[in-house]
Amino acid sequence: MTKVRLAYRTVIDYKSNSNWDKYIFEDTYKEYIIQSQLFNIKESTVTSFRELLNINEKATQLHFLTGLAAQHYVDQLKGNFYRVTDVLGKHFFKFTNYELDIINTDIHDITKHKIGITFYSPLYILLNNENNQYLVTAEVDKKTGFQTLSFQMQPQLAICYYEI
Repeated sequence: MTKVRLAYRTVIDYKSNSNWDKYIFEDTYKEYIIQSQLFNIKESTVTSFRELLNINEKATQLHFLTGLAAQHYVDQLKGNFYRVTDVLGKHFFKFTNYELDIINTDIHDITKHKIGITFYSPLYILLNNENNQYLVTAEVDKKTGFQTLSFQMQPQLAICYYEI
């Protein structure tokens, strides 16, 4: 049987509408401003994250450091990302961990702040992937008679781990 892990990525920027997104947007921006000072060279005049990466390769740590500001909000989800449901609309996308990455930001322009959060599911058994759906089960130790979930294939949802 094939084991898979699904990943769903959401992008948050100044245009994001939900309160949850807005809180994460604001808090990660503030955290970036504070943490980026550790990596900026005093003689430098760079203001964007991409420019900072060009002058200091250790600035990649800012993904993690900035992401700490989102931890409380992700914890509020209690392991369910509510924007993605199974095809019946009954079960939410379960996740066991997440990763935040900075797409770009600028210390002088909050409208350029843009982050991605990728949520990773627990291991599933992939039973089928037809009709633009992933048919999976969380019952990875059973041999027959599975309770199933079916997720619609969609942008930002992908198989990120595959084991035969």
